[in-house]
Amino acid sequence: MSVQDTLRPTQDHEVYNDSTDMEKKSYPVEPTDDPFGNEESGEVKYRIMPWWQAGTLMVAENISLGILSLPSAVATLGIVPAFIIIMFLSGISWYTGYTMGQFKQRYPQVHSMGDAGELLLGPIGREIAFVGQLLFIIFLMASHILTFSVLFNTITNHGTCTIVFGVIGLIVSCLAALPRTAEKVFWMSIVSAISILIATIVTMISIAVQAPDDVQNDIVTTPTFQEGFLAVTNIVFAFIAHVSFFGIMSEMQDPRDFPKALAMLQIVDTTMYVVTAMVIYCYAGPGVSSPALSSAGPMMKKVAYGLAIPTVIVAGVIFGHVACKYIYVRIFRGDRSHHMHQKSLLATGTWVAIGLSTWTVAWIIAESIPVFNELLSLISALFGSWFSYGLPAIFWLMMNKGQWFSSIKKISLTILNLIILGIACAICGLGLYVSGVAINESSSKASWTCANNAT
Repeated sequence: MSVQDTLRPTQDHEVYNDSTDMEKKSYPVEPTDDPFGNEESGEVKYRIMPWWQAGTLMVAENISLGILSLPSAVATLGIVPAFIIIMFLSGISWYTGYTMGQFKQRYPQVHSMGDAGELLLGPIGREIAFVGQLLFIIFLMASHILTFSVLFNTITNHGTCTIVFGVIGLIVSCLAALPRTAEKVFWMSIVSAISILIATIVTMISIAVQAPDDVQNDIVTTPTFQEGFLAVTNIVFAFIAHVSFFGIMSEMQDPRDFPKALAMLQIVDTTMYVVTAMVIYCYAGPGVSSPALSSAGPMMKKVAYGLAIPTVIVAGVIFGHVACKYIYVRIFRGDRSHHMHQKSLLATGTWVAIGLSTWTVAWIIAESIPVFNELLSLISALFGSWFSYGLPAIFWLMMNKGQWFSSIKKISLTILNLIILGIACAICGLGLYVSGVAINESSSKASWTCANNAT
């Protein structure tokens, strides 16, 4: 059964035309409409997360590697431009995330960007969006494996071949990804959130203690276009959790509570981003490292990286869980949905096989593009631009088709979403150029090598 077959609004559904209306609408979800089917008697249940658990999961997923690249972005752009861009992208991300929540209410059967793509462009759109989303998340998983190798090279003073550390990261991630429900991953996400919070606080304190008296901080800088836009794409990376929103909403007790979880995410992550980026840059100066934990000094950076181990692993596992769940649901959706609720060899074996396959591909990417900032920039440009900004804007235009110019409010929102769509195109096109040039110039960090990638 295709998504389009189940997404035709019925008479019981209220017609939804304004994604800025904060009232909860009533959209009954029938078993045939739900991606997980009827799970009343299932051994494994999915739709069990309250909004605060979903919010915590999103915070742990979003505040991980992105926060570690922000101080260097501030050093490149200057304090004022970086602050403005962080706040601007935070506001846009909040709006586009809210739009996705309204899209889910309008079409409760949507579990992935592939499902949404089918609504936009039919079967072709489904395949394009599904493959794009899967590649996006696998690249994110790769960035966590890369950081895992940087972390252990730092802690052990390059104790062994970097590829070995990458393989260890692959194995650990596969084992941590075994739980099938997001509710179980939630408990790991709490550890992850606490981990990155403590690690960044330790980093800020250690940098402040050792900071020289003559640190030069620039209010505004004059970087080259390539340097400046590379820094912008690193900031974009800090707001690209949208790729998992449909999957998380699908496992909430009441998806209509998603705006609460989204507000929790945006308030927490924006506060941490601004405080961490500005404090570390103000004390470390233009020479701040990326990942930022490397600026904490010879001994304290080892302590900071040690504290960040849960975040590096768990945040990647959350992304991996989302990717595996998309494939899993697609395999068993419809008449085979009962398998998802069983603990049989077929159900469990399929889940493990999917996890092993996706994490192996992520490891290959991590070994092939072993440069932290450049990899984040490539991910932001190629995927984040569309999944966090471009596609949500298109969702709004789709939901309000025929009413774009029906009132002053609609005209304003239409213009806003067209601007967001234009921003997505600019981030994608220009970001691909600057990240491609940067990766090409990073010849000192060759791929598939035992060399220390933490220097």
